[in-house]
Amino acid sequence: MNSVAIDQVTSGIEGGTAGEISESIRNLVGAGMLCPGDSVPPIRELASELGVHRNTVAAAYRLLVAAGVAETRGRRGTFVRAIPSLEGEGSIALAGHVDLSSGNPDPELLPDLGAALGRTSYSAPLYGTAATDPQLEQWARASIEPEVRRPFAITITNGAVDAVERLLTAHLTRGDAVAIEDPCFLASVGTLRVNGFRAVPVRVDAEGITPDDLHRALSSGVRAVVCTPRAHNPTGNSLTAERAEALGAVLADFPHVLVIEDDHFSAISSKPYHRLAPASTTRWALVRSVSKFLGPDLRVAIVASDVDTGARLSTRLRAGANWVSHLQQRLTSDLLGDPDVIDQLAEARRTYGHRRTTLTGALSARNIHVPDSMDGLNVWVPLERDSTPVVDRLASQGWLVRDGAQFAATPDRPHNALRVTASTITTDRARRFSAALAKILAG
Repeated sequence: MNSVAIDQVTSGIEGGTAGEISESIRNLVGAGMLCPGDSVPPIRELASELGVHRNTVAAAYRLLVAAGVAETRGRRGTFVRAIPSLEGEGSIALAGHVDLSSGNPDPELLPDLGAALGRTSYSAPLYGTAATDPQLEQWARASIEPEVRRPFAITITNGAVDAVERLLTAHLTRGDAVAIEDPCFLASVGTLRVNGFRAVPVRVDAEGITPDDLHRALSSGVRAVVCTPRAHNPTGNSLTAERAEALGAVLADFPHVLVIEDDHFSAISSKPYHRLAPASTTRWALVRSVSKFLGPDLRVAIVASDVDTGARLSTRLRAGANWVSHLQQRLTSDLLGDPDVIDQLAEARRTYGHRRTTLTGALSARNIHVPDSMDGLNVWVPLERDSTPVVDRLASQGWLVRDGAQFAATPDRPHNALRVTASTITTDRARRFSAALAKILAG
């Protein structure tokens, strides 16, 4: 914004208190006189124009930031907040390219939802029906109770991303700090940015998030922790029993912190589940979605949580208003209880494991070494150089992969790595991709 425009905006701002000044600027934003990316007047300048103390203007700007209307950029000043540009899974297919970037499951390993719909025991509910399908809740309690071993509520949400967002907004306010894995799931970064939460990165190694980093984050005042107990996306790492116990000991000193476990790969994971939240944690949630093994279009996640958190979620998923479709819930329940589907999920587990091994073996044959503790749909390939040019070179040769820099919890900590989706890879493609990557790295 040029100096003339700034002068015009300054003259349009009114008020003598922080609240009045903040409201006046919000009105200018709403009227389109201030647009996303525009700077607001410097504190000293606006204070002089309005005849108020600088601290009053500074307080007004803090109110704008807290409301999500503005953001501070250090010495550069305060700017009207733009809608965040968010990354997500999936990609646009390019003709002649092999897509190893999408993060998608293999469609051939998913149950036939169309056929299953014709066999489902679903009957149409009416307004006033309970928000949670009783058959799905019964299945969820039977499967989760042995792992939780404490009183818990069951809530159904529209997938894991919806669950995590609802959990955070049920307990936190804009500006609160959240500890997330680094590198982390793409949607986790987006959820925090959209809702105005501050990301505090916690380093991930082969056994999961590291206790020292978690303790540092908790000591800094984070209000919640979001963790993937197994098949971490993007690295594929899973919590070991020893690491989960060590993390639980750290969390025990911070019982007020909300602990969210996103167990997205549960039914087809090759690793056991190790619980993160210790008995002293009062606010916790275990989220198990079904999109990775029943299909991305089946937007159902089972949330087991402490009773208070369950009540908070239920108020936002009222019966007959914004519940998750009972058709989807009953279909999920029928599929998870079907012996044929259970066998199919076991086959998917074996197949994904074989394909990951096929890719890592082909990479190893080219002296490109990756960790051997992976699970999930992807393989994480650490690099000792800037990964972005490598991604670009691969794309020019017909190979699409994800740049590890996209999975950074904060922009100032990029990761030099590739995330390669192995869910549909063949032996021939694994060899050809590894040869192409080795040649680029050698060059």
